[in-house]
Amino acid sequence: MVPNFSFPTSHQLRNSHQKYIWGRDSSTIFFRLVSAVLTFIFFTIQPEHLHAQNESSKQKVITFNHHIRPILSEHCFACHGPDEANREAGLRLDLADSATALLDSGLHAIVPNEVEKSEVIARTSSDDPDLVMPPPSAKLGKLSSDDIDLLKAWIARGAIYEPHWAFIPAKVPKTYSSELHPIDRLLTHRLHDRGLQLQPKADRSTLIRRTSFDLTGLPPSTAELEFFLKDSSPHAYEQLLDRLLQSPGYGERMAADWLDIARYSDSYGFQRDTPRPNMWPWRDWVVTSFNENMSWDRFVLWQIAGDLLPDATDDQILATAFNRLHQQENEGGSDAMIINLIRSLKKTSTHFLHFLMILKRLACTPFLLKLRQRQRCN
Repeated sequence: MVPNFSFPTSHQLRNSHQKYIWGRDSSTIFFRLVSAVLTFIFFTIQPEHLHAQNESSKQKVITFNHHIRPILSEHCFACHGPDEANREAGLRLDLADSATALLDSGLHAIVPNEVEKSEVIARTSSDDPDLVMPPPSAKLGKLSSDDIDLLKAWIARGAIYEPHWAFIPAKVPKTYSSELHPIDRLLTHRLHDRGLQLQPKADRSTLIRRTSFDLTGLPPSTAELEFFLKDSSPHAYEQLLDRLLQSPGYGERMAADWLDIARYSDSYGFQRDTPRPNMWPWRDWVVTSFNENMSWDRFVLWQIAGDLLPDATDDQILATAFNRLHQQENEGGSDAMIINLIRSLKKTSTHFLHFLMILKRLACTPFLLKLRQRQRCN
């Protein structure tokens, strides 16, 4: 039996749509008109406001590392960067001496303080497919007008290059209040530039809950909560941190991220998923390493090549189980040694940057917890 559906005609839909938009009474029409007027005002005034914001932002300091290097890295370094084998026209834009040197064409890619004489502006702004840089064949995309404006402003202000940020010594920023913790002063400095401020202090029960989850992955017990709430000493929070950092749960919490990245498992993870029952000692070694605060260089070195160290200890050899923590194949014809080598190389090369970020997070966790001090109760 066919269901009896009725479909409205286009005339009915149009009428119902008009009634929905304008309503049937004068009050609805009035509010609709007011909304339309406000919308018009918003879209006619807002662009000028945004334009004023953009103009004010252009007056801020433009630095090579923060503003210019990302543009050149995305659009230019493939052919004019540090890779000598792929470098075109002998031009290297990541170094000041090369970028400002006289080219074979008799021109200069960058002339500090002289935007009109800088060929990099002429080429990136060109609409001629034979002249524009990067060329369409490179498939690197054309620079946006905002990117070109940044390049112009940077060149007009002297085209000052900077070494990679990792090689620039850290400077203590200007502080705004000596009453704050040093880390809070650092945060306040950056928030102040953005018109923001620190969040209000958290109550003590919230603070101990956050800290316990951060360091152990577990909530505080009732006894721990009551003890912290009753502790009125000025160093109560620091003592809480020390106690949690000395807890065995700290190593287990910190090891969780590393075990995930290292692809830890108790089985092969392929086809029959053959058990791998002897891998747990490596897991325990990782937990112990965090609890003993092993240094970053030893933690990584032992796992990658601990067995190659002179007079390698049992722990150093055990650490190299990291190289076997990947999917294993055991079907007929597979070579376990070749599979182990290929996947170890792939895992290490692909994820090593991620390893650095994870270890940075783990190593800095005690430091980051000091951020909670802005929420402590005095």
